[in-house]
Amino acid sequence: MDALANLADGFGTALSPINILWVFLGAVLGTAVGVLPGLGSSMAVALLLPVTLVLDPTGALIMLAGVYYGGLFGDSITGILLNTPGNSSAIAATFEGHRMALDGRAAQALATSAIGAFTGGLIATTVVAFGAPAFADLASAFGPEEFFALTVFAFVATAFVVADSALKGLAALVIGFTVGVMGIDTLTGTVRYTLGVPQLLDGVGIVVITVGLLALGEVLHVASRSRWQSGDRLVTVKGRPFLSRAEFREALPAWLRGTAFGVPFGVIPVGGSEVPTFLAYGTERRLDARRRRPMFGRGAIRGVAGPEAAGNATAGTAMGALLALGLPTSATAAVLLGAFQQFGFQTGPLLFARSGDLVWALIASLFIGLVVLLVLNLPFAPVWAQLLRIPRQYLYAGIAVFAGLGIYASAGSVVDLVLLLLLGLLGFVMRRHDVPLAPVLIAVILGPLAEENLRRSLTISQGDPAVLVSTPITVGIYALLVVAVVLALVAQVRRRRSADV
Repeated sequence: MDALANLADGFGTALSPINILWVFLGAVLGTAVGVLPGLGSSMAVALLLPVTLVLDPTGALIMLAGVYYGGLFGDSITGILLNTPGNSSAIAATFEGHRMALDGRAAQALATSAIGAFTGGLIATTVVAFGAPAFADLASAFGPEEFFALTVFAFVATAFVVADSALKGLAALVIGFTVGVMGIDTLTGTVRYTLGVPQLLDGVGIVVITVGLLALGEVLHVASRSRWQSGDRLVTVKGRPFLSRAEFREALPAWLRGTAFGVPFGVIPVGGSEVPTFLAYGTERRLDARRRRPMFGRGAIRGVAGPEAAGNATAGTAMGALLALGLPTSATAAVLLGAFQQFGFQTGPLLFARSGDLVWALIASLFIGLVVLLVLNLPFAPVWAQLLRIPRQYLYAGIAVFAGLGIYASAGSVVDLVLLLLLGLLGFVMRRHDVPLAPVLIAVILGPLAEENLRRSLTISQGDPAVLVSTPITVGIYALLVVAVVLALVAQVRRRRSADV
């Protein structure tokens, strides 16, 4: 009952005219950025983060929540109409979605995607609304040893699962650690890795890091490749932007199954929603093979419904893990955690007690954002598709200018612009060598937290490292970590063997 009362108070705040405006703008801008190839939801949040710094914390985080969900749907529009998913989480839905589009059913594919995203997001957000406070209460019993174990789990699991090479994943972690600990050590006052630059004493701002690595790095990566003519493979959207009763009945079980895959994966730090979306796709394909007239390979509506619901369900519960545990389980969640820190909030079990009004308004805005996105995207998905016709050279030049202006406007520092360029070059090099970005962002955010909890644990135990595995919770977390690493290594070996055959 407390959750219902708190959620009602959250709706009271989120339904104010100004906050509804921020949700609407966030959904529109998130979809617009997400629909552009190569950008995606994490890029949308990173690129628009400087804009929100001029808002009050509640309005800024509500707007970013709209961007968060809007970017996910934009990813799928690109995949369905252009066969070029905007983000890796949209790959699974692209297989059958683009076949539907080529078969003249692009509108139905987009409608299936929109309703699937709404269904998965709605159920997951409901789980967050009623489950996150319980997780926060549980996490309040955690000590520094347990939080250190959680951060280690996030680091190692992300490095091994996201990257094709464990070595590249660990290298990305080292880069993130190095950037994250720059500045003055808060415990000892020691200056670290500043290279004698006074402006780096406070460290590198999370806004500069995310925009540089994600936005500017992508711009440089696109500029280094051959020219691309926009619109030459874009499928025209015709027909009704809704589903018939028979199509709805066909898609409904897949939406529910996809949501069931996505909800638990949102709290597992595997770097995003790629795993549950492919699990949902594989399940629907196996079920379809048992039917008298299999549809997979010819534009199966269930092949779009399952992955779309799984992707948004994962995003929804990832927000719960972020709020209740302070644990970012994807690159987008890491950027959002940086946004919380930018406004002076520390996510985790104490967030509900210290900033309950903001948290419940944010959760309520997630429900509102889902409705706004459904209203926007069912009839207007073809309009978003027209953004794909913008020549890429103009589009990415505009993104570079916007990124630079946003960073300079947020702090008025030329040093930040230099750092933006250096981080953009770093992001470009990492893309060229297939080094994943998610471990970098997670290490930047969680690195200082891991260091603080490690040092606190060792201080309390007078230097005894056994304290790190002194409780059942820490032993359980490390055991899960070992299992996750073994499974990831086995999967990598199998992929390499199949590639050699």
